[in-house]
Amino acid sequence: MAFFKRQLAPVERLENALKEKRAARQKLADRLGIAEAALEEKRAAAERLAVAGASNARLDRAEADMRAVEDSARKLRAALAEFDEQIVATERASADAKAQRDRELAADEIEAMAAAIEQAVPKFGSGATALVEAVTKSVASVPEATRFSASVDAVRQEILSAADLICWELRTIAVRTRAGNANVGLPAVAEPEQTQSPSQEIERQLIYTLNPLLWREGSEVRRVAAFTLVELPKALLAVALRHQHVDHLSARRVQTLMHVHGSGRSHDDVREDDPQLVDLDALSADEREGSQADVA
Repeated sequence: MAFFKRQLAPVERLENALKEKRAARQKLADRLGIAEAALEEKRAAAERLAVAGASNARLDRAEADMRAVEDSARKLRAALAEFDEQIVATERASADAKAQRDRELAADEIEAMAAAIEQAVPKFGSGATALVEAVTKSVASVPEATRFSASVDAVRQEILSAADLICWELRTIAVRTRAGNANVGLPAVAEPEQTQSPSQEIERQLIYTLNPLLWREGSEVRRVAAFTLVELPKALLAVALRHQHVDHLSARRVQTLMHVHGSGRSHDDVREDDPQLVDLDALSADEREGSQADVA
């Protein structure tokens, strides 16, 4: 008898991958800690030998041991930086997968609502028709009953038309919800109720800086150093890429720069008078003016 392994959903697969990467990173960090401790011991030993006036041969061996451990520590730090970047990418992919799963659930609920309305419409129509026929098929003629029958028939037609319309609108919203561009408030996709600053509502993309950058978000001026992971507003992403002030995380040169400078987020302050500081807002405005001049 054949047994089939259940295929994991994207969210489960990414969560498992993230768990494995974090565990592997921890092991690597532990190894790096041991290597750095050993490096300190080797440095201290070499220093003691030098101070004690040891022979050249002993000093050469001590330096060789120190370089070997130092090289091992350097490789471990580079590997750790790569793991950090992989974890960041996996976390973002996992968040995207969860958001898509929530959108799918919301769309399913919307389509179920449309289906429930369609199933209820015939019952409503039958009930309204029965009320109308109770008057129209009667031999007696009463003005009040006739007016009631006419009102019920008008409401019936209006509700049937409205039901067709709302079912079409609900299915349209469901399609947009699956695609992630529905502008409706639903429990499955709604943001948590909290006070958000304007900067939190801006659509962003994770990018790697090649120069120090500056831009404005409302009254706030944002500055970020070169060789840094940053969530840049998408409105400024195109101009920054065109002028090669940033590059995508998958770019080969970014991978090299991450090995050199690390892949963590930089918290270093950027001076306002830094001559290399690039004002992305001003750069974007210059491009727009140039484009308008070309059209004119």
